[in-house]
Amino acid sequence: MSESWTISVGGRVYGPYSLEQMQAFHAENRLADHSLVARAGEEQFHPASEDTELAPLFHAEETPASEPQPHRFGSRAERELSTGLPSHFVVIADMKSSSISGLEEEIFNLGTAHRFMGQAWVLSSEASINTIRNALVQKLGKLDTLFIVDAAHDKAAWFNFGPESDTRIRKMWTRPAEYAGPEKRTAKRA
Repeated sequence: MSESWTISVGGRVYGPYSLEQMQAFHAENRLADHSLVARAGEEQFHPASEDTELAPLFHAEETPASEPQPHRFGSRAERELSTGLPSHFVVIADMKSSSISGLEEEIFNLGTAHRFMGQAWVLSSEASINTIRNALVQKLGKLDTLFIVDAAHDKAAWFNFGPESDTRIRKMWTRPAEYAGPEKRTAKRA
């Protein structure tokens, strides 16, 4: 069996996750060097930077400032380049185990918001998508799901969809646009 990890966040344990998933979490700034992880079969959690397979993810960030850095979802560079203008988000939740009032209160604390459907809001906020996701996850129960779209920056963040949906969403959202409108499909057949 391939190596897998669980992650402890706020007293809750999530996973198991494959190395590929852990790398994706790091790329999305959802896995930090101080995130508490445990390998399959381990009971004791430790910082991700102390795990022999995960440590290289964090040491790669220690490159000289003169080298160009690739743009990463949720990266520090992105936050530093922020214009200070609010972004526009769509927040969709499926609340099965918790009260929606706590989630809605947190959404309204993050900026100007409007509930346009039973469990869907538009939000204008200066916070990053990861900051919003992390704040809202604290209001969710074990069965609740969350999906956030940053309409201004073509980004998404989600929580608790399970490994299959997580992988599919990640592949769809990070894949270059391959859609060809009807006129382009017709032209290709000709």
